[in-house]
Amino acid sequence: MTQPTYWQRIADSARKQQRPFFSLAPMEAVTGSVFRRVVMRAAAPDVFYTEFTNALSITHPKAKFTTKGRLYIDPSESPKPIVQLWGNSGEDFAKAAVEVKNQGYDAIDLNMGCPDMAVIKNNSGSDLIRHFDRAQQVIEGARTAGLPVSVKTRLGFSSLDEYETWIPFLLKQQVPVLTVHLRTKKEMSKVPAHYELIDNLVQMRDTLAPTTLLQINGDILDYQAGLALADQHPGIDGIMIGRGIFQNPFAFEKESHPHSTRELLELLRYQVDLYDQFVGMGLQGHFAPLQRFFKIYVRGMRHAAEIRNELMQTKTTDDVRAIINRLEWEL
Repeated sequence: MTQPTYWQRIADSARKQQRPFFSLAPMEAVTGSVFRRVVMRAAAPDVFYTEFTNALSITHPKAKFTTKGRLYIDPSESPKPIVQLWGNSGEDFAKAAVEVKNQGYDAIDLNMGCPDMAVIKNNSGSDLIRHFDRAQQVIEGARTAGLPVSVKTRLGFSSLDEYETWIPFLLKQQVPVLTVHLRTKKEMSKVPAHYELIDNLVQMRDTLAPTTLLQINGDILDYQAGLALADQHPGIDGIMIGRGIFQNPFAFEKESHPHSTRELLELLRYQVDLYDQFVGMGLQGHFAPLQRFFKIYVRGMRHAAEIRNELMQTKTTDDVRAIINRLEWEL
């Protein structure tokens, strides 16, 4: 009997519970091993992704050392994350795919939606929406290691109607999962996600690639909102939550309920402790990116703005712990 593939296992498990699968979006300087474990403790999704990592850097003689922190997976992580790669060369992806497979990754996701100008100038991310031939070379290159290769993208680059050709092109590649952020590169996150196009996307998928799982991303804040969206649009297989995690670290809870200030402070302490362990292992880490997480834990607290400002003035993890200790004592 043939064993189910990586994505079949994910989808089948969710279907048995009569729900879509849920994932935490890959986010730069956010979804590294430390924060993945924080979310895992709070309420884990079905799927995690790494920060997006440059395919060329992974095997480059000098640059490969800078990717060690991005690609690190702690033995305690469950589920194991999917590695997300970006770049513009099929050859680079072919080499990177072999390396990440050797490092223990079970699946690859391709970033074809990043709107960052530095990435676009590298002819990568959402720039691939304008270059179908290069996008196809990237997909084919990534497949050479034999791992399942999925794609995350946007509806278009500069205009919404580009989805009418871009999405069918990707579906014809027969990827196991297509994740669509429901905005164009030009729109960034300045407009509401285009939920009105979901049914069109489902119809395209059903016609061109019925075995491809369709995952939706954009303005979905938590598990309950994801369920509601899937109910409104039958045919959605997966829900990806991105910025919602910054409003609620418990966003993937199946039964939402209030969390105390003490619980949030304990979660912050856990992240600070993990950060110290991460850096102590000699992996690349900087204190400044840690500061971007502080707003997650103080949201809703009394004097939240003042507490966050105080945390932003810290220089070390011991400074952060001192504030946590004081706040816990004041409870």
